[in-house]
Amino acid sequence: MHPQLALVNARLLDPATGGPLRHTALAVTTDGLIGALGDDRDIRALAGPTTTTIDLKGATVTPGLVDGHLHPVSGAELTHGLDLSGCADLDDVRAALARHKKTLAPGAWLQAWGLDPNVFGERPVEAAALAPVLDDVPALLLLFDAHSMLASPRALELAGVDGPHTFDQAAEVVCDPQGRPTGLLLEDAACALVERVAPQPTRAERRDRLAAALRAMAAAGLTGGHAMDANGDSLDLYRELDEAGELAVRLRVAPWCQPGADADAVRELIELQGTGGQLWHVAGVKLFMDGTIDNGTAWLERPDCHGESTHAFWPDPDTYTHVIGELHRAGVATATHAIGDAAVRHALDAVAKARAGAPGDVRHRIEHIETVPDDTVSRFAELGVVASMQPTHCCDFTRADHTDNWSRRLGEERAGRAWRCRDLWDAGAQVVLGSDWPIAPYPPLGVMAGARHRRPSRDLTLPPHGPEQALTGLEALRAMTVNAAYAAGEERVAGFIGVGARADLTVLGGDPAAADALELPDLDVRLTVLGGRITHRAADL
Repeated sequence: MHPQLALVNARLLDPATGGPLRHTALAVTTDGLIGALGDDRDIRALAGPTTTTIDLKGATVTPGLVDGHLHPVSGAELTHGLDLSGCADLDDVRAALARHKKTLAPGAWLQAWGLDPNVFGERPVEAAALAPVLDDVPALLLLFDAHSMLASPRALELAGVDGPHTFDQAAEVVCDPQGRPTGLLLEDAACALVERVAPQPTRAERRDRLAAALRAMAAAGLTGGHAMDANGDSLDLYRELDEAGELAVRLRVAPWCQPGADADAVRELIELQGTGGQLWHVAGVKLFMDGTIDNGTAWLERPDCHGESTHAFWPDPDTYTHVIGELHRAGVATATHAIGDAAVRHALDAVAKARAGAPGDVRHRIEHIETVPDDTVSRFAELGVVASMQPTHCCDFTRADHTDNWSRRLGEERAGRAWRCRDLWDAGAQVVLGSDWPIAPYPPLGVMAGARHRRPSRDLTLPPHGPEQALTGLEALRAMTVNAAYAAGEERVAGFIGVGARADLTVLGGDPAAADALELPDLDVRLTVLGGRITHRAADL
């Protein structure tokens, strides 16, 4: 049987060594696997009348790039509305809001995303800072971390939120000394109080936005992503797109396990494992050990400068440990959101206890790992815990001089050990890179570049934050290919170019491991192939 796709005149890159394979061409079988490697003549000879043959003109082919942490469905929803991520100060934010407000129909909600708390400077993050532009309009402004939002006075009024609330998890309606809400809502449970009265997109709108976001990801060179949620009807949306041939990115989905989950809920998560379709499947469970440093909901071993970030997301951390043990015994990999040093330590302790009780090759992982002390770094390799990190958070939301909100809250010692990619790599941990989109942009070349230069993407002339923690070009590539496959337990079929491997391929105009880190984001994405299906192709190819 003739191959469905043949790629010739290519430089096939081995991410294990950084060097090219001796072959210059490959063929893809009708079931989406690499069926043959060879020179151009060998592969052309295999082609038949139904084969699509593409001359890559010397372009570099890598195993498909995989984002180790992203939120496709919620990201497609949250990034609808006004983008505030480019605003540098409060004047910029007010001006952007005022312009957008003029486009709204009377009574319509103003929704925005990407608000950076650094724009508030020394002022508290509260709706009053954006007066008077928001005083008469219902508005929800999502902060960049997606763990908090600002609600305007009118939005709070419509939602009936007029004072503090008590929640089953670490969440807060922030109030002033008189008990009046300031507009700042911390964590999902608090945000939901106002979100539930805001206009919601139709299902068709949500489906179309998701499909468009995934197509854009493919155009940026992504072939896969580890989706860290399965909320609402996410799985139904993936199924629908997959069956329609519109799923442009292969997804490994980890549904959430929240505080309050009982034995039946944990059992349902276990039973959900392995379900899926051709290009998506449920694998693993996502848990939260804390919130974020920027909004004071992380779990730190010592309080931040405001006396905040002192508690775990799970009111009883021992219950989290028990759940990790139950999932481990069932062979279910876990991914725990742990940003603060106390959260990371507790998550590692939980895995250690689970492994002691039931040895086995279950690949647990910790997400984010923004600040940890020396004695924590070595434990990742010792326990076989994958370090899933998002270096662009360091690049775009902190500063080398530690004058940003994140660094000021932590102080010099803890801010000086930010995003320890280098130390974790050198200690033997499996480091996986991702974007956490919509928190940061998803283009994988930008993610790899950030892991190398550690500079703000909006101004690459500024100094790097912790340059000693930078990865090399080859390490960054491995983190989005080889290591991503390992974290998913797919190293036998993904993360390399070889016969029998999945034909998930990213084709670039240059070598991503050798390109200058500052120029890497501008490297041309020539072709993206998902299981032998072309999901992006440059116009001149």
